[in-house]
Amino acid sequence: MGIRLSRLSLVALCCVMFACDKEMSASLTIKDEQSAQEFVAELNGDLDEVIAASSIAGWVRASYLTEDTAFLAAQAQTRFLKLHSESVAQADQYRNEPLTPQLARSLHLLRLGTAAPAPNDPALRQELAEIAARMEGTYGTGEYCNDASDCRDLEDLERVMAGSRNYDELLDAWSGWRTIAPPIKADYARFVEISNAGARELGFADLGQMWRAGYDMEPAAFRAETERLWQQVKPLYDELHCYVRDRLSNYYGADRVPADGPIPAHLLGNMWAQAWVEIYDLVQPFPGVANLDVDQALERQGYTPRRMTESAETFFTSLGWPQLPETFWARSILSKPADRDLVCHASAWTVADPGDVRIKMCIEPTWDHLVTIYHELGHIYYYLAYEGQPPLFRAGAHDGFHEGIGDTVTLSMTPGFLARIGLIEDLEASPEATINTQMRQALERVAFLPFGRLIDQWRWDVFAGEVTPENYNAAWWELRRRYQGVAAPVVRSEADFDPGAKYHIPANTPYARYFLAYVLQFQFHRALCELAGHQGPLHECSVFGSRSAGEKLWTMLAAGASEPWPDTLEKLTGSREMDASAIVDYFTPLMTWLGAQNESLTCGW
Repeated sequence: MGIRLSRLSLVALCCVMFACDKEMSASLTIKDEQSAQEFVAELNGDLDEVIAASSIAGWVRASYLTEDTAFLAAQAQTRFLKLHSESVAQADQYRNEPLTPQLARSLHLLRLGTAAPAPNDPALRQELAEIAARMEGTYGTGEYCNDASDCRDLEDLERVMAGSRNYDELLDAWSGWRTIAPPIKADYARFVEISNAGARELGFADLGQMWRAGYDMEPAAFRAETERLWQQVKPLYDELHCYVRDRLSNYYGADRVPADGPIPAHLLGNMWAQAWVEIYDLVQPFPGVANLDVDQALERQGYTPRRMTESAETFFTSLGWPQLPETFWARSILSKPADRDLVCHASAWTVADPGDVRIKMCIEPTWDHLVTIYHELGHIYYYLAYEGQPPLFRAGAHDGFHEGIGDTVTLSMTPGFLARIGLIEDLEASPEATINTQMRQALERVAFLPFGRLIDQWRWDVFAGEVTPENYNAAWWELRRRYQGVAAPVVRSEADFDPGAKYHIPANTPYARYFLAYVLQFQFHRALCELAGHQGPLHECSVFGSRSAGEKLWTMLAAGASEPWPDTLEKLTGSREMDASAIVDYFTPLMTWLGAQNESLTCGW
């Protein structure tokens, strides 16, 4: 599909948007607001076409990892980058002219319309698109081979990380996956150079500053905001870290897990130590109390990928939301095909038109995958809620909103709810059961917070030139130690590129959104529980079936990015400020218990 450039001349394009020189024809001035609106409407039309072509090519690329699909995806992305860079170049010189708030917001979001802006140079646009496709392809086809007949992909290695309790076996899987990353390093360094050049053409110092400009505040203020939110929850994380480290030290030995140092990164049940729920068996406070073995129930009851997805859909429809369109079921990928490589990392898509929504995921009958499905359907329903918005407003109020919606719903997957749908037995409430349940949740959500905080901290420093290819790895592990209190289990060097072993780095997906989502989901949950009329502790609330909560939430989602996020947030929560205190409120029972358990321990690292 070709790019449909404006029917007006380039001069007219600029003039209908903003105030032109007095010598220009009066018919081409911003004095007539309707002309500016016509420009934005036509730009939205152009974006509709090009985004559709790019997203379809991206879907095919992610679903069929071949050289041909890499070429098609790169070409489609190049067309999108061309429209984006040329449109911004036409508009940028008029950025400081007076505009109505809606027009000004439209043009600001246009500038931020890609996570990897290309310079207005055809060769560099093409190179950037090719590098992006190549990095994602290298990651998606990555394998660790002991020999030619013993190769394991990420899924195989993740199963080892989750299920093994053998120190050396875990170390082999952890180290093995990181062998796929060094070939990405040179491409990534070049990617940083080109995308930084593109960001500078848009008026930003570097790509990191551009990313931080997407939060309706000054980029420097956003750095401070993420740190403020982290400090609100850090005391809870520190207590969790102290307790988990003590349990791991008891299991593996103090020589392998020192009682006063960082935790070896391969012992936390996850390839990146970003969530620790897989080691619940090692740290369970009260063994045998509150059996939450959802994996066993899913397998025993014959849950297929489709049935798991339908189960998640039922929760959303209980809020009064519509059923998923038939095209969702026809076009989504719910199981890993046996005949081809694809990127199994779960993702939600809106493709050819606003109503064409899909997910791509290699679903297995596990609790972790069930939670992920809820998360991905959160994206899907967000897409459906704001489908009536023009393309420039077809996004979350900020990207943390988008990531947080599905996770907000999972907070309603309480033991009572799981018992109601038959995935666990109806458990008798007790303090011990509460602590066990909260421990499992904290290993997923609280453990993630510093990881979510540091990924973009590393990239902001890379984009700013404060971290260079010569110290990529050292800077990465310094942040891992500072925020997470984890360390590499073996010596790492700059011959390694451990950031590249995390999908969101080669895929260039901004990560602060996940940190913000983990904050907002609790803030949303607290507000929704009040709307649902919940009485009692926050952690006991499920809004399943609450039409009043569903209606208010849908109204917030339908606004998309059409207004600053504080306005959107205030409509649901009554506050114009993100607030991590809801996390501490939710985990009050666990935090009190952890404090008592850690009294005799040396905490910190």
